[in-house]
Amino acid sequence: MPAPLPIDDRVTVPAGDIVWTATRSSGPGGQNVNKVSSRVELRFNLAGTTAIPEAARVRLRAIARGALDADGWILIKSDKTRDQLRNLEDARQKLRELILQALVVPKKRRPTRPTFGSKMRRLADKKHHADKKRGRTIPTGG
Repeated sequence: MPAPLPIDDRVTVPAGDIVWTATRSSGPGGQNVNKVSSRVELRFNLAGTTAIPEAARVRLRAIARGALDADGWILIKSDKTRDQLRNLEDARQKLRELILQALVVPKKRRPTRPTFGSKMRRLADKKHHADKKRGRTIPTGG
């Protein structure tokens, strides 16, 4: 069972919310990949965790929707190195970065209106464009 995962000074994911298994890797290692289980699959219980605030949990669900299973667990895989412990640390770092990203509260968009000057510039550009097009027509005598 892994140790608790500190995210920042306010949030720490308890060890009970993280489960990991080692499997055979398809990554670097030559003949070694057929013998050693160095690939790490880390699962995080998003549905059952109480370590993350509800709003951040909703954002994390949206961020990690591709790695989320039907039971509410996030699956993170790592087979970067030939060493199981380094792959475990890599997977834990990936989870930490996902949670940090979800903890950031997005700024609320405040709708703005175009300024008078921008309206005038737009209309002047439209008039200039129309005059340019009008200048390309062949005058008809009549």
